[in-house]
Amino acid sequence: MPASSGGPSLIDILWGFLAACFLVAFYAHKISVRSPAETSRVYVLFQDLIRYGKTKQTLRRADWLRAFDVPKRWFWHFYAISVTWNIFLLAVYLNATYQQQSFPSWLTRVLDVLTGMPGSASQVPQLSTVLVQMLLCAHSLRRLLECLFVSVFSDGVIHLAQYGFGLGYYIILGLTVLCSDRMSKETGTLLAQLDWLYLTGFALFIWASLLQHQSLVLLAGLRTGKSGKVETLAHKVPTGGWFELVSCPHYFAELLIYVSLSLLFRGLSLTWWLVVLYVFFNQALAGQLCHELYINKYESYPKDRKAFIPFVL
Repeated sequence: MPASSGGPSLIDILWGFLAACFLVAFYAHKISVRSPAETSRVYVLFQDLIRYGKTKQTLRRADWLRAFDVPKRWFWHFYAISVTWNIFLLAVYLNATYQQQSFPSWLTRVLDVLTGMPGSASQVPQLSTVLVQMLLCAHSLRRLLECLFVSVFSDGVIHLAQYGFGLGYYIILGLTVLCSDRMSKETGTLLAQLDWLYLTGFALFIWASLLQHQSLVLLAGLRTGKSGKVETLAHKVPTGGWFELVSCPHYFAELLIYVSLSLLFRGLSLTWWLVVLYVFFNQALAGQLCHELYINKYESYPKDRKAFIPFVL
């Protein structure tokens, strides 16, 4: 999404920077695990910042680093904030487009800074914006319910910096939808804007969401008995479904969900493709860490299984 000055907007720079950071982190990790300096302070600090949950349990850390640990089960905080925030933004957007009322002044100023262009005083409601905001709410609500009622968390931890980043991430993500809305405008009613690309994106979103839910149910089943009660908190080799192809199909599904949202923007939002790029490198790093854990911990782990993209990565 171009800024008014002809250069990249602040929101594009932000997502491009985050994508580049995780790309560097991915390759830095690949290089560092092959080096003999696994006990160096820089190595431990770096690994402490990129690992969480089960991939962090084998990392030898100083006691002072453990002071920054918070429970991984706090993941539900991210989704609770995302649901609340995106419902608020959707309500504000619909109120502005249908009731011809302005955004709150603070929100307008934030969007002006992020996009580098002033908002339009009046506009036709964009189907892409409405759908993406609604599906972000649905995705976050599903993940919230899964965290609370499906997933079985052990005593795994995440770094306080990761926790803070996660909280801010979903705030910026909601704002990114409104930033993408400031592109060239569609005309006509919401129904008149509907075309095959919207339907394709929606279908991909549903399929990827089902894949992610199925994968999370299979992971939870490793720790529960037939009655549904938790029997163990030990980590086991996941099997069934897409786990036969990759170590982390839920990460692959997460990537597909963001691709589907890009299709709902008709593939025209550079900003959202930068979000997809960030999600790709972020999930690639997380998937690689899990994949390495399984390979190192279980001698019988399938050698042909990839980390998170079937047959590719």
